[in-house]
Amino acid sequence: MDRMVDDRVADSESAAGFQIDSLAWGDIEQSLDTKGFAVLPPLVSASHCTELRALYDDAARFRSRVEMERFRFGVGEYKYFAAPLPELVRRLRHELYPHLAPIANRWMATLREKVRYPGALDEFLERCHRAGQRRPTPLLLSYTAGGYNCLHQDIYGEIAFPLQVVFGLSRPGVDYTGGELLLVEQRPRAQSRGHAVAIEQGAAVIFATRERPVPGVRGAYRVVMRHGVSTITSGARMTLGIIFHDAK
Repeated sequence: MDRMVDDRVADSESAAGFQIDSLAWGDIEQSLDTKGFAVLPPLVSASHCTELRALYDDAARFRSRVEMERFRFGVGEYKYFAAPLPELVRRLRHELYPHLAPIANRWMATLREKVRYPGALDEFLERCHRAGQRRPTPLLLSYTAGGYNCLHQDIYGEIAFPLQVVFGLSRPGVDYTGGELLLVEQRPRAQSRGHAVAIEQGAAVIFATRERPVPGVRGAYRVVMRHGVSTITSGARMTLGIIFHDAK
């Protein structure tokens, strides 16, 4: 990225306002409890989405690149941001976390787990770092026609936050077709249930990283969740993944 573009990104990052605090968090929490995911309205402007997509070609911004086909993860590629994160990404991660930590703690209590998450992201990241998980995990995911992502979970060490977020950076139906976010839950002694969600540009989906509690006759039980991306049938799709725990 040349100096002029880099300065423009820095200026826009400092001016970005996401209005995360004003979201209907009660409704979001209810959706997470009943479905394991919640759709957020557009929070990132089209121009900021364009700027984030442009970062993909700047190798200095990333710590690693993964070709999905090589590892049989799917067809496409993704890149993990290096530290320090771009300011837009850092702010989204820090501003979303305090709203999600209370939900995560309630889920852990319901599942009779002892782990609790601090109210601020920096405290949680310090916990990750003490456990040897020091590598940042926010990433950009890139697909073209024929690409897809197999169902999986994003667990990078002993410590994992139970919720994560993905932002759409491309325009469904304009920049690409297909490519829905797939969310599949497996309840005990039942067949799997799936959801397919198209993510608007700048909008986001919060979803369970690994499992969530579901009320049952004998109390809450665990539902395992996995996520992936359906086949892109035309064009190119890019998303921003916000994972709150760091990796080993």
